[in-house]
Amino acid sequence: MWISPEFKIYVVREFQRLKSQEQKQLAWSAKRELSKINYRIHTDAIKENLIPAKVTREQAMIKYAEEADVLNVAMFGITARQWREANPNLKGNIRDYATINELICLSNMENLNAVFINDGLPQSERLVKLNQIAIQQMKILEDNTGRKFLK
Repeated sequence: MWISPEFKIYVVREFQRLKSQEQKQLAWSAKRELSKINYRIHTDAIKENLIPAKVTREQAMIKYAEEADVLNVAMFGITARQWREANPNLKGNIRDYATINELICLSNMENLNAVFINDGLPQSERLVKLNQIAIQQMKILEDNTGRKFLK
């Protein structure tokens, strides 16, 4: 059976497009799952160490939000509220628009913040340490000279 060169090119391009789309979907799924797992580690540390036994659900939610913002400020330089105010037309939250490398770094920081919380470090010290870690890790993850990282 004879196949024209144009059709062969079409098939190759369509295959490449589909593979690219598949990779994007896999990366999105992987980053969401990674976030969920580490979120649990982070919130358990908050629950065990920072939330008193006798508080209302609303008071506990405020503490969880404050700790999420420690990570947001360390990683992105702004709180969730500041991001929403700066991006009123976008749905979701700051993390929904993060790159895979930012989410990898954020995931690492959730684990580290859980350790820092368990060790009793004050929030102000944790913020400084986490920001330094974010800067260092993002430099490594974004370094394209001779190394291949996730995109």
